[in-house]
Amino acid sequence: MTQRSVDAIFQALFLLTDLRALMRETAPLHDLNEEQRAKAAKAVEKLKKQIGILEQELAR
Repeated sequence: MTQRSVDAIFQALFLLTDLRALMRETAPLHDLNEEQRAKAAKAVEKLKKQIGILEQELAR
């Protein structure tokens, strides 16, 4: 694996940790307010980018 793919894995894990923290904050119903929804959406978009990097690196 390349350094780029390793970095993407770690960034993805950090983003998932952020999402997990958000879910813990809003437990048990996970009723997110507008700010939380925006934060989650931004994290998911960044996560998709990291997954894209992994897909590119694995296709080499």
